[in-house]
Amino acid sequence: MSGSRIVFTRQGFWRGVRISLPMVPAMAPFGLIVGVLADARGLSLLETMLMSALVFAGTSQLVALELWADPAPILGATLAAFVINLRLAPMGAALAPWLDKLRGLKLWGTLATLVDNSFAISIADQRAGGRDAALLLGVGLTFWIFWMSMTGLGHAFSALIALPPGHPIFFASVATLVALMVPLWRGAGEIFPWAVAAVAAVTTSHVLGLGQPWPVLAGAIIGAAAGAWRDRVR
Repeated sequence: MSGSRIVFTRQGFWRGVRISLPMVPAMAPFGLIVGVLADARGLSLLETMLMSALVFAGTSQLVALELWADPAPILGATLAAFVINLRLAPMGAALAPWLDKLRGLKLWGTLATLVDNSFAISIADQRAGGRDAALLLGVGLTFWIFWMSMTGLGHAFSALIALPPGHPIFFASVATLVALMVPLWRGAGEIFPWAVAAVAAVTTSHVLGLGQPWPVLAGAIIGAAAGAWRDRVR
């Protein structure tokens, strides 16, 4: 892509919106549960919406809410969210061929809405020769709007939502993310970093006995390091 000119167009933005729309229903269970848990922890609807708008990361929001108490552990919750969201750093680095060409609101608006699913869609498009960086913003902003809607609905109707833990519907968001990984597959060479990330996360959780956010962070950093080492050896 070094010889290609990166663009940021309205057409690319709306293409991102169209691509993401079939995937947003899978976010509904996750968003509803975050809203329900926020209400259970005593957050108002406004506070819940602000949290979803500014943090926009379901895993870190859940961890922060699990840590919530009275008085609120602001430092601990902030640190937990920060540690989990560190995984976005290698994602941004992978998207550098697009992001390095953006400036101002285009850059910061795109980065603010970057999440796992938007990364998976965009990196697949980039590897396929895509040159329109606005696709990433279109995907991310669509997910952001839908996430805000679902967490708000979960808070507003928390008394009516009482699905038991482990309900199959909770697997919808995970299943979507797994499906999005398929276009990222580039052959047997991908097994090594993916396996290393999985082993690191499982070891951190089940062997070391550390809870969130450490398994996510360990998998992200060690898996990224394994991928970088593999590429250097090649």
